[in-house]
Amino acid sequence: MIYQEALDWLYRSQMFGIKLGLDGTRHLLKEYLAYPAHDVKVIHVAGTNGKGSTCAMIDSIARACGQRCGLFTSPHLIDFRERMKVSGQEISEETCAAMLTELREICERMETHPTFFEITLVLAMRWFRDRDCEMIVLETGMGGRLDATTAVPADVCVLTPIGMDHMQWLGDTLEKIALEKAGIFVTGKPAVSALQDNKVCDLLKKEANEKRVPLSFVEEPLLGYPMALLGEHQQWNAALAVAALGLAGLHLNSDSVHYGLSKVSWPGRFERICPDVILDGAHNPQSAEVLAATWEKVFPGEKAVLVFSAVDGKDIDGILRFLAPLAAKILLCPVDTPRAVSAQELANHLPENSPPHEVFQNFEKAFAAAKLGKETILIAGSLFLVGEARGFLTNQKFQRSSQ
Repeated sequence: MIYQEALDWLYRSQMFGIKLGLDGTRHLLKEYLAYPAHDVKVIHVAGTNGKGSTCAMIDSIARACGQRCGLFTSPHLIDFRERMKVSGQEISEETCAAMLTELREICERMETHPTFFEITLVLAMRWFRDRDCEMIVLETGMGGRLDATTAVPADVCVLTPIGMDHMQWLGDTLEKIALEKAGIFVTGKPAVSALQDNKVCDLLKKEANEKRVPLSFVEEPLLGYPMALLGEHQQWNAALAVAALGLAGLHLNSDSVHYGLSKVSWPGRFERICPDVILDGAHNPQSAEVLAATWEKVFPGEKAVLVFSAVDGKDIDGILRFLAPLAAKILLCPVDTPRAVSAQELANHLPENSPPHEVFQNFEKAFAAAKLGKETILIAGSLFLVGEARGFLTNQKFQRSSQ
């Protein structure tokens, strides 16, 4: 298959939906010889907020230390190939097409067809092996215990702040969600966690004790280093990243940490894409609260024109509770994904005493209206919206996805 044919086949696998479980992933990893070599260090990151940023920091610092590092994240913002990188470089279209062609032959022989996410993970893992990666950083897709990434044996497990998200899959209480996240713990292997709610901390300690996992908590942010990513919360993510690399046995020094944190790139997280446009994929109440705090620090006393969208299954009321007060005006639009919520439905979730709002058919029309004002434009509420906006603003073709 050529690249577009291969990508079309892969995207059709989204019709198989989300399947939580490890047996299919393990079988596909085995069939495609995609398990990491025995001397490769694997760092597995789960949590609700800050997973991607923490993974990007681990990767950047590891590369500053001279490691050949493979990075697997999801979802992509614009292009599918963003999901897998070696030494900061995306997989080529030619290599991706060739490997997906091989994977298609394996998948068609399997009794249960693998999901989009399972195929993508196994593609990345085999590419990392072919590229002789010395370290691999894996971001969970959702949850932890039954997430496909947990099929890859990890040497270090990392938990970022845990909050309420994906409740239809992970549970309707913080404790249930935390239990799913703690499912990434590997018996006898170290784990490090961000500070958590007291009940979550107790639960994590019990899970770690049962599996004989040496568990530590990051108790203070990493200060004194230049941060390429804006927001005080990123100093906590940096502390978590440094702790994880230490547990992986990497010998760090201040120069490598300095360089890694100053060069880390993680688009779509309080990213100033233009002088007057900020992008942030705040897709749950916790990340929206962090975005609001960062906005107040960077733009004290200023109001934004908020371009907002969200997908089905999210706590839209909770997100808008934090974002609406930042706005002088709110422009609502559906995002280009099958999981989109209509602009009219989004309007029903606006809190009382919200600023004036308008609804639009799509992002481009909403953005054109936003440009008519003098305020800074804040595009937030969904990573799918951020991806679509980023593609539009950088003249790149946006590859729509539901996962």
